[in-house]
Formats: sequence, C-alpha cells, structure tokens
Amino acid sequence: MTEKLSKKEAKERIEKLKKLINHYRYLYHVKNVEEISPEALDSLKHELWQLEQQYPEFITPDSPTQRVAGKPLDEFKKVEHEVSMLSLEDVFNEEELSDWGERLKRLAPNRFWDYYCELKMDGLSVSLIYEKGVLIRGATRGDGKIGEDVTQNVKTIGAIPLSLREPTKEEFKEEGLPLDLYQKLLKTIKNGKIEFRGEVIMTKKVFEELNKKYKKERKPLLSNPRNAAAGSLRQLDPKITAERRLDCYIWQMVTNIGQKTYEEGMKIAKLCGMKIVLGKRAENLKEVVEFHSYWMKNREKLPYNSDGVVVKVNQIDLYPVLGVVGKAPRYWVAFKFQGKEATTKIKDIVVQIGRTGKATPVATLEPVNLEGVIVSRATLHNEDEIKRLGVKIGDTVIVRRAGEVIPEIVKALPELRTGKEKEFKMPKKCPVCGAPLIRKPGEVDYYCSNKNCFATHRRFLYHFISKKAFDIEHLGPKIIDQLLEEGLIEKPADIFKLKKGDLIPLERFADKSAKNLIDAINKARNISLDRFIYALGIRHVGEETANILAQKFGSIETLKNTDLSELESIPDIGPIVARSIYEWFRNKENWEMVKDLIKTGVKIQAPKKVETKLQGKTFVFTGALKTTTREEASEKVRLLGGKVSSSVSRNTNFVVVGENPGSKYEKVKKLGVKTITEEEFLKMIAD
Repeated sequence: MTEKLSKKEAKERIEKLKKLINHYRYLYHVKNVEEISPEALDSLKHELWQLEQQYPEFITPDSPTQRVAGKPLDEFKKVEHEVSMLSLEDVFNEEELSDWGERLKRLAPNRFWDYYCELKMDGLSVSLIYEKGVLIRGATRGDGKIGEDVTQNVKTIGAIPLSLREPTKEEFKEEGLPLDLYQKLLKTIKNGKIEFRGEVIMTKKVFEELNKKYKKERKPLLSNPRNAAAGSLRQLDPKITAERRLDCYIWQMVTNIGQKTYEEGMKIAKLCGMKIVLGKRAENLKEVVEFHSYWMKNREKLPYNSDGVVVKVNQIDLYPVLGVVGKAPRYWVAFKFQGKEATTKIKDIVVQIGRTGKATPVATLEPVNLEGVIVSRATLHNEDEIKRLGVKIGDTVIVRRAGEVIPEIVKALPELRTGKEKEFKMPKKCPVCGAPLIRKPGEVDYYCSNKNCFATHRRFLYHFISKKAFDIEHLGPKIIDQLLEEGLIEKPADIFKLKKGDLIPLERFADKSAKNLIDAINKARNISLDRFIYALGIRHVGEETANILAQKFGSIETLKNTDLSELESIPDIGPIVARSIYEWFRNKENWEMVKDLIKTGVKIQAPKKVETKLQGKTFVFTGALKTTTREEASEKVRLLGGKVSSSVSRNTNFVVVGENPGSKYEKVKKLGVKTITEEEFLKMIAD
C-alpha cells in the first residue's frame, strides 16, 4: 500500500486483513470453494506482511504471515500428551468386523449405539492444541504418551487454522447440533483450551510434482507420500516443511464441551475451521461394510492414499465402559482395505505349456486374499526371472495383483527361510508330451519342440474361441476340454460341424443349453478379418498387429501370398514378427486349417474403411467403462486410424481411465502420460 496510515488505522487494517484472509482459507480448505484467485489472496497476504513490518508490535502468533517463521531448530522438544494418542487394532474382513461388534455387545449388553465410519488416511498423526482460540502447540503422536513439538512446522500447513473460527448460531442449526453447545463452544474458544487430532498427509499430486522438480534438480526423490509427509513434518527447518505443501485432515475433537456423539465433535471441528476426514454416520455394521466396499473400489479417485476405514462407536459416554486394551481402544477399529500386495508361501513351482508351446513356470501358493480375490497361483515368467528374484520352492514371497493383471511374485523373503527350501530347475522335457524343451539363442523362454503337443493344441483352442477371437458365447475352456475328451472335436473346423444331437448326451447339457451353444456357434461364423487373424494364434501376433495386417492386405489370401520383404516393410512390424507371420502361412497344415474353416461356412468379412481422425495416436484403456466394452472402444479407435496398446509407455498419447483402474494407472502417473475420462474419450470419437 502506498497510503500512509496512522497507528490506529494500521491496527484496524491488520485485523481486517487477518479476518478476511482466514475467511478465504476456511472457504478453500474446508468448504472447497475458491472465491478469489490464489494471486489475489497472495496480494492480501503481502499487504498484511508490509503493514506488520511497519508496525511489528501488531504481529500476533495467529497471523497468516507467521506460517513460516523462526530459525531452524537444533532439535525437537519432547511434549507429553494430556490424553494418550492410542493406536488401532486391525480387522481385515466382514467376519472379523462382526466379531468386534459382538465383543462390544458383551461388554455393554443393555446399551444401543450406532457407528461413525471414516477413511483411514495414510500419513502422520498430530495433536493440535488451541488456547483462547489460538494455536499454541502441534505435536506428533510419538509413542502415544510422549511426542515431539512440531508447532513451527504445523503452522506452515494451510489447512490448519492458526486461530479458531467462531461459527454462527445459524450454522449450528444447519448442522443439526444442540444449541446448548453453542455458548459452551464460544466460551471455550475465547477463554479455554481445545484439542483436535488429525492426519498430516501429502497428496498424490504434490508428491508427483515434487519428485518431478527434484529429478530435474538431481535431488534425492521422495519414496512415497506417507514417508514424505512424515519426513517433511519432522524437518528442523520450517521453510523446508512449507516447500512440501502438506495437508491436514482432522479425525477427532478430543476436548468434550458437552457433545454426546463422535459425529457432533466432527461437525464442531468443521465449524471451527478444520478440514475433516471424509466420513459418515452408520446405523449398523452393514452400512459400515457398504461404505468400506465403495471406497475400496474407488480409492484411486481420492487425492490422497487411504488404506482402510476407521469404525468408531458414535456414543462418547460408552468409551469408558468399553475401555482400552494395551494401547488400543476397544471402541475404535481399523477395517483395512484388501491389499494389492500380500505375503504367502510357494508350495511348488510347475511348468505350464501355452498355446504357442511356451513353457511358463507358475508358482502354486498357499491361498491369499488380494483385493477381494483369492489367489493360489502366480506367474514367474521364465527361468531368468526366477534367478533374478532368487526364489525357491517353500519361500515366503510378496505377491502382487492389480486390476486385470495376472498375479505375479514381486520379491522373495530369504530372511524367513528354514533350510527346507528347494531350488527350482527348469525341466528338460515338456511335462505334457515329453518332447524336449528348447530355448532359441537370444530368447528368454523355453518352448515345447513338439508342434502337436496336446497341451499346446488345447491352449490354442482356448485362444481360438476367446473374446477377442471368435468370441463364441457359452463355449469356454471347460466345454472345450469336455469336447476333446469325448472325441467330438480335434481341430477348430470341428467346432463348426457340431450338431445339437452331439451335445445332448453330454454331462451339463440339456436340450436348451445344447441349442444355445449351436446358435452361438452359427452366429460366430461371420467374423472380421482382424479377429480371424488374431484367432489363428500366430506367434507374436496380438490384437493390434492383427488389425494392422487386416487393414494392409484386406483378405486372408492376399496376406498368405505376401513375401517376407513386404511384411518387414510394414511400420510397427519388425523382422521377428514378420518372419513368424511368413513362416506360419508357409506351413501347409496351417493353411489347410484356414481352408477347412472356410468350408464349414466361416465367412471372413473385409475390414471396414478406416478414417484418419485419430491417426498416429495410441490409446490405452484401464478400469471398467460404463457405456461400452473395452473391445468396442478399441474397435472405434482403430476405425478412426488410431492404435490401442495393452501397456503404457512414453509413446502412449492417451490413457482412458474407467472405474477401479489397475496398475497401469500407477505407471501413467510416473510417466506423466495424459489421462482422459470415458466421457472425454466419447467426445473425442464423436461424429
């Protein structure tokens, strides 16, 4: 400001600026409303700072300018919590949650209560104490009784008010709070002490932005948001903490001013200017489970990491009745989300033969629950991967599952070995047909040398009828096995020769089910060229390559008669893939299979004309789409000249993120690839 103010005017202006800045802080952090721009807010703060420099006698501890103040500390002082900060017991499924509820009933048999459930945030717990409405201390949990004084650092967090807001009587009414509490709250804010507890966190966005910045500056990267939050709050220099842009969500009002329920305490905290953890009252444990299930499926949409739901008895007067066991309250429990990773033991390692003859080591595991799915098998990929991991039969291992990805072993824990573990050795012969397993020079995989291996043939038939190939409804691997065992099919063309009378005598078949399968087979006779090429199971030819070949050659006969040099000249098809295609069509048995299929009435449809709207753009889909299937969405991309990939790389242009995205989404964030919603994707391909 250029206008010279008197001392009295300056004091009045300072008070007004502080009040206005705190009002906008409350709107932004608590109400999620940005009423003025960050630049305008910075301008107000700058004016306040200038006035305080001219009149330092008017600087108060709760001034917004004091969020970063003071010199770096030599060490943190130890402080004692007036009320112990307890830890939580964990439950991992509905049965354990129900058992917890039954234990509470035995302790308070004649009482009724409901629950309050809220997201369990993955950060660092803090205690915040306000005296006469002003923040006087911020402390870490420590061992529950003794924590560290981190007041200077806590002040750098914009979500934490430096002074408590005084709500209006109308706001109290709107929240449904008892009005007899209103005067008690105002009195406590003005003359007493109030303690709140919450979680200091680092959002996913800030974590990614800081790591990008640190990478450019060649500084050590932050390991994960939780450790980053904890490490940032415990910096001796508050300026470093301020740079980390931490956030804070309140999960308890400790001071009791007469509130009867936990929910009332959370409403009061919000009216005092606190940002509270996302939660809701639940009438019973069934409603708790519904809240838990929803957020377990949708947690990736949250701006921060959450590893479960904290379930709390809502009635505060029951807390002394239910009591504490060790360091954990009986009246609160953490209902954890099922993890993407877990530990289990390898019972054995077997070799599985795929449709191309590839021999893949697969670990059979002691069953473990991953994201709600019981996992008992995990791929080990190949012999080199087993050596890299150092895995032995009998090892305790970390296994991972994310979205649609096949479970895989991430790490072995040799520290838990007993000496009974066994080394795995790749067999020299195919476990199905006994033919030698061979490993070509320069390749990591072993293959069965018998082209007529029964296992290879069976897997090929599974592939042939799969969703991306002929997509024959009602026909899956179990029915294929049954038809093979009964001698009703031997090769793909035999599927199209089946009659209803062949199926009715079989187990699991009746007149209607037999008719349904025959109808589905007849419907599948009409197939697009790209799906037909994919169904042939040519080594190295996936869905995208099949589409490129269909667009390039237009018919199966033209593709068959193409020479090697022309195949090698096609963009995105390298020499290895080109040779694989060329050799497949030079095999007489393979071409006989194609002719047999055509003889049975299979009609290969010429590819639709491709437009150029998305030419040169590569898409990846992750998560479930609401209005279409992934197959349909992929087809639309290809018809507009774009490409679809199953994996994310720096060459990916767009990742379409549906509901409950898998591990691809984590990679997207690391690579900085552009993500779009299903709605944005549909707009992009419109018209």
